[in-house]
Amino acid sequence: MANFAKPNVPRFSVDVYQNEYLPEGGSEVNAVVTVTATGGGTLGSAVSAPGYAAGGPPSAAVALMVDCSGSMDYPPTKMRNARDATAAAIDTLRDGTHFAVIGGTHVAKEVYPGSGRLAVADAVTRDQAKQALRRLSAGGGTAIGTWLRLADRLLSAADVTIRHGILLTDGRNEHESPEDLRATLDACAGRFTCDARGVGTDWEVKEVTGVASALLGTADIVADPAGLAADFTRMMETAMGKEVADVALRVWTPLGATIRFVKQVAPTMADLTGRRTEAGPRAGDYPTGSWGDESRDYHVCVAVPPAGLGQEMLAARVSLVVPQPDGSAQNLGAQGLVRAMWTDDMAASTSISPQVAHYTGQAELAQAIQQGLDLRKAGDFDGATAKLGRAVQLASASGNADTAKLLAKVVDVVDAATGTVRLKTRVAEADEMTLETRSTKTVRVKK
Repeated sequence: MANFAKPNVPRFSVDVYQNEYLPEGGSEVNAVVTVTATGGGTLGSAVSAPGYAAGGPPSAAVALMVDCSGSMDYPPTKMRNARDATAAAIDTLRDGTHFAVIGGTHVAKEVYPGSGRLAVADAVTRDQAKQALRRLSAGGGTAIGTWLRLADRLLSAADVTIRHGILLTDGRNEHESPEDLRATLDACAGRFTCDARGVGTDWEVKEVTGVASALLGTADIVADPAGLAADFTRMMETAMGKEVADVALRVWTPLGATIRFVKQVAPTMADLTGRRTEAGPRAGDYPTGSWGDESRDYHVCVAVPPAGLGQEMLAARVSLVVPQPDGSAQNLGAQGLVRAMWTDDMAASTSISPQVAHYTGQAELAQAIQQGLDLRKAGDFDGATAKLGRAVQLASASGNADTAKLLAKVVDVVDAATGTVRLKTRVAEADEMTLETRSTKTVRVKK
């Protein structure tokens, strides 16, 4: 089959890092799988990214969801900053991108273009959208699920490759039940990706991070509303850089082997185990969302039947696919192999892969932060001190400087190496929320 040049189509590669040696009777295989997409490659037509026009960028649709509840007027600069940030994001849209602006309260309203449709970005529509933003005003409650459902309806109507949402809220989701929001997230999962931001300090971290996690996007805090425009611009630039949608990590295991878990471990922690969809005999797909020019790491753990000394087996085969509506899948032309080999060499079988050890520590770090903050809120200060001390120790050992700085705003660090800390008597709410929101951000293995 002939090769056709397609600019900006990323080439995917898969690298596997593991210690394949197991002791006699050993049955657990761990590997870190690094997936890299490099833009600008020339791919054969059999593995070219879906949704490209010849020589052009992928088609995309974006829904901007702006909180317009009453609390956005306290202080009044918050609403103004939200309008300015949305305008900045609109200016960042690539020509030809389909887009809409949604005003969110206890109901969702189409701000632009209206009539249940999307606009197509050009100089005229961008200007019209920014004019429409001036009509945004604060008043009403908060029901995030209604915003997401409207975004889904609008985005699904577009014949595009990439569907993405950006959601901004400043308050708690008080006008719908947690079950309703969960049902909405379940319904929207796999239909579009979504970045979520909390502005100020009156919103619920677990709600915002829950939206981003379910919809394979990013979550963050913008404690000072003045920082919204820069953050929205960065988010939209990233969205415009996405080139392939709905990429799945396909993991095949041989007869007798089972997957214990599949987790994204960089750039953030995300457990994908429960999101598996079956993909034929002994294979399952784990969703990873949309990709641009980037690299991510995944921790794959496989249980294998023990074998005799000197024996070896293929424990798993990892590839990248884009599932198709007809049930088939487009293979993106990259795969990695996870192996198991049984040995009586104790040095070989007890050695832990540096990559696996690093991300095991990063997972423990995220968990220690979450548990420590929960214990602090519950008034268990001894328990909180122990957990956050362990987090400081792990952050220091792994070189996670950003997390170490955030921890230092919540605890006084006496000795980072031993995790000796004292809880601060007074902690700014924004500092605590920032630590919680960013607790799942990881650092890559030191080279």
